[in-house]
Amino acid sequence: MPTLRDVARLAGVSTATVSATLSGAAFVSEALQARVREAVDRLGYSPHGIARSLKSGSSRLVGLVIPDVTNPFFTNLVHGVEQLTRQDGYSMLLCDTGFDVAREREMLSLMRMQRVDGIVLCPAGDIQDYREVFAIGRGTPIVLVDSAPLGASVDCVVIDNFAAAFEATSHLIDLGHRHIAAVAGPRQGLSSIERTRGFLAALEARGVPLRPDNIVHADFHEEGAYDAVAALIERPQRATALFVANNQMLVGVMRRLHDAGLSVPQDISVAAIDDFPWASAFRPALTTMRQPVEELAAQAVERLRARMAGDVSDPRRIELAANLIVRDSVARIASG
Repeated sequence: MPTLRDVARLAGVSTATVSATLSGAAFVSEALQARVREAVDRLGYSPHGIARSLKSGSSRLVGLVIPDVTNPFFTNLVHGVEQLTRQDGYSMLLCDTGFDVAREREMLSLMRMQRVDGIVLCPAGDIQDYREVFAIGRGTPIVLVDSAPLGASVDCVVIDNFAAAFEATSHLIDLGHRHIAAVAGPRQGLSSIERTRGFLAALEARGVPLRPDNIVHADFHEEGAYDAVAALIERPQRATALFVANNQMLVGVMRRLHDAGLSVPQDISVAAIDDFPWASAFRPALTTMRQPVEELAAQAVERLRARMAGDVSDPRRIELAANLIVRDSVARIASG
């Protein structure tokens, strides 16, 4: 790789002049600046980012760690965080962990090595997995988004996952359903646990019985839900309604219902957490809980800005509400 000295030699100037030109110093003449820039272009020279950050105290980099870039929720979150941080003059490093907590730790360590100025993390693990993350937060500002334990020692921006599941399930009950099953997320994972709790709490609050085998767990992905929902729909006394814990699993559930020859909502009603762009294009259009992704991104970046600017106040937990979007995938039935 070309060095600063190589650029100076080709331009016929000192290394100090090259350094001053690249840092935007005003005392270098336009003629010398032009020679330096021509040499930089010819050699393909790029200043060493880590060395530059050591000198300036800022890398102008932020990290974003997500568990699944193929999920429209996280895709939209990436878009929002990238736009907002770019407006502040930052570049973004994106890591997709695939819901692998060990890889998450590796990526966080890598970002610290790259001297990022701050990190937005969408956690994939359980509460006990994040002691090290909180320790990182004492050296590099970090904000947890989407899923975060109560009492976390870093800033958190989340939706109320419990309330979102409670409201979606309550909507099914309000329309007369008393035999309701759930395609839940993984048994581990903070947001998944809260959504399952919300589903169960809604049934209990309204006195609706739950058969132990009326909850199946999948992996928050389409194929996993396609396989898992078979246990709910292939029994003689099938539930009249399904609660599905995220958008990708909803797609898998709808595929399996279609393949089984079941009509929604005539044979079975479906409601889920996570709206997505084509939910209204499905036939029937899908009833979902819409998460405020843009607001999640905005609040997360605002907290990160504050921390990177030196805010040392106590960690804040910001909880946002999801909104019920009523469409056509749930039908009213007589209770009983």
